[in-house]
Order: sequence, then structure tokens, then C-alpha cells
Amino acid sequence: MARTGLYKSEVKKARDSLVAQNINPSVDAVRVALGNTGSKTTIHKYLKELEEDGVTDCRKVTISDALQDLVERLAAQLHDEANSRIELAHQQSKEKEQQHAEAVVALQKENMALSEQLQRIETSHHQEVTTHEQTRALLQQETMTRHTFEQQLVDIRERLSENDAHRLSLEEKHKHARDALEHYRQSVKEQRDQDQRRHEQQIQQLQAEMRQLQQTLVMKQEEVTKLNQDGVRLIAELSHAQKTLHEQQSTTRQLEKKLDTLLVIEQRCKTLDAQLSEKEAHIKELKSQATDASTQITELSKLAHRLELELTAAHTKLEVQQAMTMELRTYHEASRDSGS
Repeated sequence: MARTGLYKSEVKKARDSLVAQNINPSVDAVRVALGNTGSKTTIHKYLKELEEDGVTDCRKVTISDALQDLVERLAAQLHDEANSRIELAHQQSKEKEQQHAEAVVALQKENMALSEQLQRIETSHHQEVTTHEQTRALLQQETMTRHTFEQQLVDIRERLSENDAHRLSLEEKHKHARDALEHYRQSVKEQRDQDQRRHEQQIQQLQAEMRQLQQTLVMKQEEVTKLNQDGVRLIAELSHAQKTLHEQQSTTRQLEKKLDTLLVIEQRCKTLDAQLSEKEAHIKELKSQATDASTQITELSKLAHRLELELTAAHTKLEVQQAMTMELRTYHEASRDSGS
């Protein structure tokens, strides 16, 4: 049911308000504008009467009113288009700003990652250089030790040569002693044979000679004993020389093992040098990547500045359009006042 006191003028005012807002003045829209009051039948009746009145009034409209209405519609349409363009420009600017911000953040993260990676590589490079220096010092020390061992080895070999020569001399002396003893025994045997053949004929001379021979035999036995003692001493010296030679040979084997270890250390140093060269090349590549990232950041900064200029231009264009709209409204109000 229609509320008490609903007048045609109120329906006209609500309809004009909706038309001014570019809203279709339907029955439901007018009822909402009236505060959800009034009967739809009554509102529909008043709207129909107002349309009929409007048709009648249109016939009486002057050219000035038609122009005024046209100007109002053009102003409203221009205002809507300006608002749409401004909203689109704002949205595009926001999207570009967001993309720019995301790109800058991504590049900053990538730059930070590259910086951290470069710092880690530089730290690793410093550690490798330190290790290389320590290895080089160790190699130098081991080289000096190797030279010392080599000199000791040469000295030992010289001593071995001297011991060999001494051993050969002792063996030669021992051989001479054995030959002399054998010769003496052979001489004694021959002498005894001769004495036995002449025993019966020269008994007296033999007795005298026997006494002399006994004395000589005692002397010879003393010489043999002395030679045997010299032989025992020479054998002991030979055994000691052989023991010393065995020890020197063991020392020589140890020195050769150390020389092999030094060769392995040298090879390790060469490998470390190669790895160090690769690390330096990788560091140069990372520095180049960091330079490229900085260049990209500079280009993005320029793009952001260009976007800011475009946004400023869009704001300026918006202000011009708003000024034009205000001028059209002023013209419309002036026309309305002059028509009144």
C-alpha cells in the first residue's frame, strides 16, 4: 500500500535524482530512493504521468533548453569517460609500479645472493691461498729435508764404499793369512818328510835341528795363533761392517719412502694450483654477473623514473579534464540561470 502523503512531486524529485546519477529510474529504484516506502502501483502511475508530462514539455522546449540538455549530457559523458580513463591510468600505473617493485626486489635478492656467494668464494679463495702457502712452506721444508737426506744418503753411500773397500782389504788380508798358514803347513810337512828320510843317517844333526825346529815351531805356532786371532778379529769387523751396511740400507729405504712422499706432496701442490686458477676464474665470472645485475637495476630505476613521469602526465591530463568539466558545469549553471 502507498504511504499516506506520497505526492507526485516527491516521485518526480526521486526520479530526477536517479537520472542525474545516470541510474535508470525504474519503479524499484524510485521506491528505494523514497526510502522503500509507497506503493509500486502508485509510483508506476506517477512515473507514467511524469513521462507524459515530459513528452508534452518536450514539445514546448526551446532551442536553448535543448542545447542546455545536450551540454549537460555531454558534460556527464565527458566526466564519465575522464573518470574511466583516469581509473584505467591509475590501475595501469599501479600495476607497472607493482611490477617494477617486484622486479627491483627480485634483482636486489639476486644481487644479495650473488654478493653472499661472492663473499663465500672469496673466503674459500683466501682459505685455499692460506692452505696453498702452508703447503708451499711444508714443501719447501720437506725439500730442504730431502736435500739433507740426499746428502746424508751420499755420505752413507761413500761410507758404504769405504766399508766395502775396507772389507775387501780385510778379506784379502785374511786370504793371505790363510795362504801363508797353508804354505807353512805344506812346508812343515815337506820338511818332516825330508827329516824322516834322513832320520837314520843324520840322527844327531836331526836332534839338534829338532830342537831348533821345536823353537822355530813354537815361534810359528805363536805366529799361527796370532794369525788366528787376527782372523777372528777380522771376521768380527766384517760382521760389524755387514750389520752397519744393513742398517744403512734400511736408512736408505726410509729415505726413498720419504722421497716418494715428497713427490706426492708436489703433485698435490700442482693440483691445488690448478684448483686455485679455476676458483679465480669463477670469481671473475661472478663479478661480471654482479656488474650485469647492477646494470639491470640502473635500467629498472630509469624505467621507474619514466613511469613516474607518465603518471605525472596522467595526473596533469586528469586535472585538465576536471577543469574542463568544471567549466562545462559552470557554463551549464550559467545557461540555466540565464534561462530562468
